[in-house]
Amino acid sequence: MDARQVAGFSRRHLLKVACALAPGLVGLKLLAPAPDVVAARSGRAPGATDPAASPGSGPATPAAVPAWAFGVDASACIGCGHCVAACKLENHVPPEPEYNRTWVERHVIAEDGTIFIDSPDAGIHGFPPVSTAPGAAAVAVKDSSFVSRLCMQCENPPCVAVCPVGATYRTPEGIVLVDQERCVGCGYCVVACPYGARYLTPDGATTPTGNAGVADKCTWCYHRISQGRVPACVEVCPVEARVFGDLNDAGSPIQKIVNAPGVGLLRPELGTSPRVYYIGLETEVG
Repeated sequence: MDARQVAGFSRRHLLKVACALAPGLVGLKLLAPAPDVVAARSGRAPGATDPAASPGSGPATPAAVPAWAFGVDASACIGCGHCVAACKLENHVPPEPEYNRTWVERHVIAEDGTIFIDSPDAGIHGFPPVSTAPGAAAVAVKDSSFVSRLCMQCENPPCVAVCPVGATYRTPEGIVLVDQERCVGCGYCVVACPYGARYLTPDGATTPTGNAGVADKCTWCYHRISQGRVPACVEVCPVEARVFGDLNDAGSPIQKIVNAPGVGLLRPELGTSPRVYYIGLETEVG
C-alpha cells in the first residue's frame, strides 16, 4: 500500500463511512456477520459444524487451538515470484501490481552501507540482474537478499483497534481477518498497518469476494489452514523459503525457523507482536 492508494480514496468511500457511523443508518447487513465469519470467530473452520450440536454425537471434545506462525528464510529465497502469483490465483487478488496480499522485495546493501529496495511488479515476474531502485545501478554492492512480505498477523494488531465497525477482527487462533460484507471502506486500517500489508479493492470482477472498495489483506490462506493445508505461497515455494506451522507442535516445520540462530521479527519496537519470523535478514524493513 503506497501513498497513491491512500490519496485515491473516493468520495464514495467517505460517504460510506458517514452512513456507517450515523446513528440509525447502519443497515442489518453491517450488524450480522456472514456464516463463515461466525465460524471463524468461534474457532471452527469455515463451513464446519459444532460437534456438540450434532444429535447423538455425545459430549464435544474441545480441540486444541493451534499457535500458527509463519517463517521466512531470506537467505534461501531466490526471488522467483511464484509465491506472489500463487497468492493472486488462490485468493482472487486483482492482477494489477499495486494490489497484493504478499510481495517480494530485493534489498541491496552498498559498500557504504546504503540500502536500496526494489520490487518490480511486486516481484511476481522475478527480478532483473540489477536493482531498479533509483541510484542502485551506480554503486558497488556489498550484499543483497530477497525478502518476502505478507501480513504479520500481529498479536496486538493496530488495524483491529481502528476499525469503526468491527470488520477487522482476530479469530481464536489469532488470525486477523476482514469481514468484507461489514467493511465500509474507510481505509483506517490501511493507514494504521505499519507493514503496508493492506489495500482497498478496486472496481472490477477480480476481487477476493467480488466487493469493490473494501479492505483486503493476507489471511495466511485461512480457508486452507483451517483444513490442515498450508498457505498457497508456502506450497509453491521451490526452495522452502516460506514455512508455516503450529508452534505448539514440536515436529512442525516452523520450528526450524523460530529456533534458528539470528531469528528476528520486523519492527518489534512497535509493540504489535508480529508472528512472522525471519532468518537471514540483513536489513531493517518497515
